[in-house]
Amino acid sequence: MSKADLGLIGLAVMGENLALNMESKGFTVAVYNRTVERVTDFVEGRGKGKNIIGTYSLEELVASLKRPRKVMLMVKAGKPVDDFIEKLIPLLEEGDIIIDGGNSHFPDTIRRTKLVEGHGLLYVGTGVSGGEEGALHGPSLMPGGSPAAWPHIQPIFQAIAAKVEDGSPCADWVGPDGAGHFVKMVHNGIEYGDMQLICEAYHLMKELLGLGADEMAEVFAEWNKGELDSYLIEITSHILAFKDEDGSPLVEKILDTAGQKGTGKWTAIAALDEGIPLTLIAEAVFARCLSALKDERVAAAQVLTGPQVKFEGDKQAFVEDIRRALYASKIVSYAQGYALMRAASETYGWNLNYGGIALLWRGGCIIRSVFLGEIKKAFDRDPGLTNLLLDPFFKEQIAACQESWRRVCATALANGIPVPAFASALTYYDGYRNPRLPANLLQAQRDYFGAHTYERIDRPRGEFFHTNWTGTGGSTSATTYNV
Repeated sequence: MSKADLGLIGLAVMGENLALNMESKGFTVAVYNRTVERVTDFVEGRGKGKNIIGTYSLEELVASLKRPRKVMLMVKAGKPVDDFIEKLIPLLEEGDIIIDGGNSHFPDTIRRTKLVEGHGLLYVGTGVSGGEEGALHGPSLMPGGSPAAWPHIQPIFQAIAAKVEDGSPCADWVGPDGAGHFVKMVHNGIEYGDMQLICEAYHLMKELLGLGADEMAEVFAEWNKGELDSYLIEITSHILAFKDEDGSPLVEKILDTAGQKGTGKWTAIAALDEGIPLTLIAEAVFARCLSALKDERVAAAQVLTGPQVKFEGDKQAFVEDIRRALYASKIVSYAQGYALMRAASETYGWNLNYGGIALLWRGGCIIRSVFLGEIKKAFDRDPGLTNLLLDPFFKEQIAACQESWRRVCATALANGIPVPAFASALTYYDGYRNPRLPANLLQAQRDYFGAHTYERIDRPRGEFFHTNWTGTGGSTSATTYNV
């Protein structure tokens, strides 16, 4: 029997679809699942008549593979990944490759790369985005780990990945150890931000302008023809137009409590660790947390007051204002996400290719959009760009949207409609463009109560001062000062 090009462990929806995708591109795939009945179901069902080898033990899976063996894990992140690595290491030989295609936390991937390489094997932690449809027809793939593994998996990954207009695959090497999973984590954080921004636009049109679901479906469909052209805008239009069995909009019957799997939270925590103000994505995570407090919100609505919602202007003009506010906020979200990747790249020595990452996200993934092509151009113009807001194209786009953006935030706040992502994006923009923030007072407060010292604008950076503010505090200062 001919040997397989890759072994895949985990036959849930993503695993099955990736196996079928690989097989359709001419590769033979060996599959294994901890619950072995699923192997039989798959090879006799969706995989029947295809170049897919069902195996019923890890030993059988490993024996069925060409050298260097490539084993891809599509299992739940966390302990299951560690358990399979522990079982696979004794079965593999030097130069063989273990690939984790789940949503693993990047510190785990850093740890696992070191562990696996210590046994003479190669390790890859790859982001896989696009959901079940992407897995089957072409995902975005973000591999990182042992660089020596890439030449062996590149033909498979680039064959199965989504392709952009010029045929370029949305799969390329991201960087060492945890780089691939970090970039996937930031992708998911940006996805949280994009979704929250769209929801705020929907909320404003519904509550403030009184538009119906069909009207809003048309608005999003129209927006999808321009600079907001993206997968998430497209599916929002479809969702709003979808009818329940009684003919009413299904979306309005869905309970308003959002779930999350943790990648948005990880992104916000990583930003705090790196000292990067990732305000919009953090607000998007917190908005989901607030939505989950459904019972509390229903009770609070009975006792807490707010303004009467009233709009007397031109609805069509305000819809255009909302579109511009959404676009400007989206620029800020991506600017923050890229700032986080830049900081992490320096911390971990990853040397990330920011324009290349935008290309990976142009197709297959959940945040795919025309917009990402402009990010690629921005980094082509200036590979050392510190913030997307400073790129000439994005600077002009923000300038064109700014009046609408401010009007939307002010109107929403005046009417008591929450817009945490719109507002935090605008506040970040105003903070970033402000040469002097009130942190001078904050630093004086820190020095007053904790002798934490401060720097002076009339002295060189790096000189630290402490003031005896009360006359009784003494001259001893703290030794730790973090800028």
